[in-house]
Order: sequence, then structure tokens, then C-alpha cells
Amino acid sequence: MGLCTLVFALAAGPSGAAPYAALVMDARSGKVLHARNADTRLHPASLTKMMTLYIAFEAIERGEISLDTKVKISRKAAAEQPSKLGLKAGQRIALRYLIRAAAIKSANDAATAIGEAISGSEAAFARRMTRTGKAMGMTKTTFKNAHGLTEKGHLSTARDMTILGRQLFYDYPQYYNLFSRKTTHAGIAQVRNTNRRFLGNYRGADGIKTGYTRAAGFNLVASAERENERIIATMFGGSSTAARNARVAELLDMGFKRAPSRVSLRKPKRPAYMGNAAPNAIARKSIVTAVKSSIRPSLRPEPGPSQEMLMALVEDVTSNVQSKLEEEQVTRNAPVVTPIRRPENIAAAIIPNLAPEQPVEPQAPRVITRATTSGGRHWSITLGYHNTRHDAEKLLLQTALQEIETLDEALRKVANKPKGWEANFVGLTAERAELACARLSARGVLCETRGPAG
Repeated sequence: MGLCTLVFALAAGPSGAAPYAALVMDARSGKVLHARNADTRLHPASLTKMMTLYIAFEAIERGEISLDTKVKISRKAAAEQPSKLGLKAGQRIALRYLIRAAAIKSANDAATAIGEAISGSEAAFARRMTRTGKAMGMTKTTFKNAHGLTEKGHLSTARDMTILGRQLFYDYPQYYNLFSRKTTHAGIAQVRNTNRRFLGNYRGADGIKTGYTRAAGFNLVASAERENERIIATMFGGSSTAARNARVAELLDMGFKRAPSRVSLRKPKRPAYMGNAAPNAIARKSIVTAVKSSIRPSLRPEPGPSQEMLMALVEDVTSNVQSKLEEEQVTRNAPVVTPIRRPENIAAAIIPNLAPEQPVEPQAPRVITRATTSGGRHWSITLGYHNTRHDAEKLLLQTALQEIETLDEALRKVANKPKGWEANFVGLTAERAELACARLSARGVLCETRGPAG
């Protein structure tokens, strides 16, 4: 039986089985290569957690919460049905472990805890999920919870879930490797990936999410890369794990066969930030608080801001990065200068307008774009190769902001190599390079240290 005949025969499914739907997309261009019942609204099951994690990454990026935030587990989260991590009501656990448990084990208690930590309640978080999905173009998706257990009105489509998988890959590449881990430690237990069989058996597969409930059947959004081609395939309604994996392998094979070898990369546009407030309130807030330039506020006197104030920080990291990139375009050919040492009370320096009675005078930006090895700092770390200089510079800036503690004195360097644009932090001691790389690796960022001869 040919592939197309087989897929068509599965569309109806056996009597009483969950409805079948599928979509295959060229991730580079967003072109649909195959679709079957792709716009039928069905139960997404744990594919839902892709949006839960997308918003978690967004909240981290925008300063709403951090990977190290200790989340207090509610009775509601602890009481969620399996699959679960086994969290207890009243327990506190770092957000990074909840993210790992939701991504790898598909833990429902962890997903609920993430939603409550970010939005205050799972219901409010589900509304944010729906708003964010609509902003992506997921026109037929409505979320009612953070985990995907069957609930009235909690529905999506194969097309919408493919759109979400593509956004997740391109918008947060620094976290995407989570979905390819076979096992990981989630704070209180070692957990195994629910998708490990497919990842281990299909060449090029590197993610992303499984889902199962009785109403949904066995669902999967899978992505694979071969040479310079990347395909995303989504399937709803499999009859078993093995049948689902075999079907998705056939869909990916179809995608690689139909996709052109070379195609212009057209990354999806990032959705508008939806936040936790109503859309109109978010729009008004963005008008009032839009940052027009990046300045260095004067140092606040002791005592520094409280942890609660730090957690309230909602500065737009992406906007800050873009602003700095534009500055670098102007100053790229400027002579090398020594970077300014950040104040010890770094918390005060990153919270704008905290003391309005003390006017802040903007300072001319001092941007480092070339390396120095003064002071015996001959070690560096590399974050890999990228398609464009802009991508490499953007990653360096994002990483510097997120890992300011260890990369405070490091210099950013982008090198044009045969494999692509290489992103590096240079001018580090051996100890600082090892520490920075270890911390970045723990956050899912690919990192490699290099000595003086590297």
C-alpha cells in the first residue's frame, strides 16, 4: 500500500478511534507540503505544553520570572492527574526543573505550576495562551488549561500546532534542545523523554512534543533536520505509540521528498507580546513604557531593591538587544576601548526610573566589537555557528544580559568562519570561562570553552 493510500485510509480511523489529522510543513519557508483534516478542531492533549513552555520562555526573556525562581506548588497543581512529576502542595522548586519536567516527562503538575507562577492562576494563564496563539495565527485554537488534559472547549488543529512548533523552534532556539534530551534531572527525580523512541529511531529527529489522552488518541509534533532541510510533521489521532511513530516517520519522509533542497529562509514573525493583562491594557502600557534608547542609570544608594522588585521587572530584552545591535552597526569601526565595569549593586542598574527625584543623564554608549587579551585573560567560550552576523550578535547580546554575573567583563566577538558566523565571548580567565559555560549549559545553551591555543 502506498503512503498516500495509507494516510487516506487512516483519515477515518477504526470505529471509535480518535479522528485522524496531519500536516507536513517545510520549516524554512512555512510552506505546507501535505495536509489531511488539518483544520479540524480536535483535542491536542499534551501538545498543549508547547504553548505553556513558549510562554514560560517569553516570561523569562521579558523579566517576568527567572529560571531560578522558587515556585510554590499549589494544591491544584499537586492534584493533577498523571503523567506527573510528583510535586507536593507547599513544596518549592526552581522554575527550571518545572520546565524540564513539562518538556521531557510531559508532567501535568509541573505545567499547572508554571501557569500559576506566571499568571497567578491556571485560568488566567490559559487565556494568555489563547491570546498568544491568536497572535501567532493559530486561529482555531482555544486553551482552557496549561497541561492538555481533556476539557470542554480545549481544542486545536494540526495546522495550528505545526505553526506553534515552528515558532518555538525559531523564537527560542536557546531552549529548543530541551526537547531532544532523552533524560534529564527535574530537581526531585530523573525523568525520561516521552518521545525518546522516535528521537532514537528517526534520523535527524530532534524534537518536539508528544501527547495522549483517550479522547485525543496518540498525538505528535515532530521536527527533523537533514543536510540543510528541516521538516515539521504533526499528527493527531494515532491508535498507539508505535503506530503514531511509524505514521509520523512516513510523513517526515514525505516532507523531505517534496521539499526543495534550497529555499530562502523565512522565519516566522514573532507574535505581539500578550502578557497577563487584557490586550488593551497591554497596548496602553507599551506606549507609556516603550524604551527609545539604552542608557545607564546612575547607581542607587544602598539598600538595593528587594527580590520582589526584581521579579516585577518586565523590561523587554528583545527590544534592548535590537537597540544595542543598531548601536553596534554605527560603532563597528570605532577603536577598541575598555568596557565599563558595572556597579556592584547591579540590581539598581537594571531597573529604570526607580528614583525619579535623581535625574539620569544619558551617557554615550561604549560598545566593544573586537577582542583584547590584556591582563592574561586568554580564554574564550563559543556559542556555535549561525547563518548571519546579525543572528550571532543577537545571541551574544541576549546571553550577556541573561548571564551578566559571569560574563560581566567578557568581550563579544563574531568571526566569519567556513561553517558560518561564530559567536564568541573572549577575554576570560580559565576559571571564569569554565563557570560561564557550565551555567549556560545548565540553561540549555550550547557552549564550548577554548584555551589560548583555541
